[in-house]
Amino acid sequence: MACQQSRYHSFSSASRLQPRPSGVTIDESFLTEDKSTQNRKLLQKRRTLELPAAPLSHCQAPVLGGTGKLPTQGAPPAGPGHRFHPGTKAAAHQREKIRALEPLKAKLVTVNEDCNERILAMKAEEKHEISLLKKEKMNLLKIIDKKNEEKISLQSEVTKLRKNLAEEYLHYLSERDARKILIADLNELRYQREDISLAQSPGIWGEDPVKLTMALKMTRQDLTRTQMELNTMKANFGDVVPRRDFEMQEKTNKDLQEQLDTLRASYEEVRKEHEILMQLHMSTLKERDQFFSELQEIQRTSTPRPDWTKCKDVVAGGPERWQMLAEGKNSDQLVDVLLEEIGSGLLREKDFFPGLGYGEAIPAFLRFDGLVENKKPSKKDVVNLLKDAWKERLAEEQKETFPDFFFNFLEHRFGPSDAMAWAYTIFENIKIFHSNEVMSQFYAVLMGKWSENVYVTQKETVAQLLKEMTNADSQNEGLLTMEQFNTVLKSTFPLKTEEQIQELMEAGGWHPSSSNADLLNYRSLFMEDEEGQSEPFVQKLWEQYMDEKDEYLQQLKQELGMELHEEVTLPKLRGALMTIDPSLDKQTVNTYVSQAFQLPESEMPEEGDEKEEGMVEILQTALERLQVIDIRRVGPREPEPAS
Repeated sequence: MACQQSRYHSFSSASRLQPRPSGVTIDESFLTEDKSTQNRKLLQKRRTLELPAAPLSHCQAPVLGGTGKLPTQGAPPAGPGHRFHPGTKAAAHQREKIRALEPLKAKLVTVNEDCNERILAMKAEEKHEISLLKKEKMNLLKIIDKKNEEKISLQSEVTKLRKNLAEEYLHYLSERDARKILIADLNELRYQREDISLAQSPGIWGEDPVKLTMALKMTRQDLTRTQMELNTMKANFGDVVPRRDFEMQEKTNKDLQEQLDTLRASYEEVRKEHEILMQLHMSTLKERDQFFSELQEIQRTSTPRPDWTKCKDVVAGGPERWQMLAEGKNSDQLVDVLLEEIGSGLLREKDFFPGLGYGEAIPAFLRFDGLVENKKPSKKDVVNLLKDAWKERLAEEQKETFPDFFFNFLEHRFGPSDAMAWAYTIFENIKIFHSNEVMSQFYAVLMGKWSENVYVTQKETVAQLLKEMTNADSQNEGLLTMEQFNTVLKSTFPLKTEEQIQELMEAGGWHPSSSNADLLNYRSLFMEDEEGQSEPFVQKLWEQYMDEKDEYLQQLKQELGMELHEEVTLPKLRGALMTIDPSLDKQTVNTYVSQAFQLPESEMPEEGDEKEEGMVEILQTALERLQVIDIRRVGPREPEPAS
């Protein structure tokens, strides 16, 4: 019993002295209740069993299993007098929990250190940003203090002017009083002089005394009346200043008032500018934060830019040819150049093309089954062949479909036996060389992506522009001044904006340091190299034409106010076209509508016909069909009424 008590005491003491890890709680009420229960059981055993106290060695005898190892948790005790108490099990369980939570504690320490590092990094970044904001705040406060100082100086100047005005007013009052005194003294002297002259005049004493008395009386009455009038005038006009002084003071006051109004207006303007700058500052901060977030997102998700210099050793011709091909091109254009180089190399290696068959999806000029010879022409030969095809097409009277014309042209040029081989050869070349202007345009018309009118109209526009420049060249020297160049562009393209005219002039050779008298060789703007590539001026004309077409169709979509998947009726499309371009004639509108709904113009219903409402088409399909033809603005759009 004593052994059991001592062991229980040791376990309970150990459990109290053992440090408790965070997150592990021990039910103290359970331990207290368990201790009292054990004490009560020990007292009962002492009363019932009168056994001699066992030596301490008996209590500390090792309990071993059959293999000489300690029994596992839950095994029966080794002897009848040996038992584990509930408190012992609880303490052992707590130790197991402590051991199990040790790795978690280490992990928590690691996570805590990582979080602290992140917090310190964020605090350093915030501290840098706060320092920048404080500097900016100090600059703004200096500006405000400067404006306040200007305001105080202006107020002090106004106060000084008012003080000077008051002093001048007092000075004029004193001058007025002195003038009155002087006049009174002069009148007194004049009266005295008159009295003396009367006394010295001998003729006056010879008059009638009664008459003189009456005259004196009347004179005194006049003097009294005059004195009363004088007093009345003093009372009524004592504070009145001379008109000249009043006008001078009024002018001075008016000038000061104008200066004050000007200063107030300047102050108000500066205040508004300050508010605008503050708003701009806040918006700039927001944009900076947004751009910083976008930069971080781009840095996290974007792929690195390719090193295009690696291609110089792979492309035929070496670094010099690659530098010539890559000059002035962006990454997307460089990809096209690289693909063209790869495709041209593969074309040169091929001796035959496999025929595509006779399916309906196959163009008519490519319908063949079997192997077709690769003629392997040069790029220059292909361009010249396409130019000849365009010349013959424009001179043709009976118009057939463009694919049929192309195949007939090849048959006429190379004979029926080689026509198919040349058709496949030309098709594979123009499909690869997207950067070549002649090939890409011919491919777009041949595959139905553009109508012939797009190419023809653009060529006519370029020819008309060259004609206008030639007419402006009175000396026929091939030279125009920059001012003449600008005038011709504006007269030929009246619907282009100033920005578009500026782009054309820059493409033609104008730069900000140029003067209106500088000469321009306008004929060089329309030259082509041996591969059919135009000068930047003509290329800019083509880019602006495509942009204007896209903008025109976008305005049409906005005017309709519909989604691309919705259906549009024929009258609604006609009305939207007339709204965005009021200068369109009826024939042109019918041409656009017939293209959008794929109807012959002869079958188009008249405006107001009931059949119009039944004709519908998906908006996206209609816009794609209009993209194929030569659609452009005819006149300016009417300005919307001001609200």
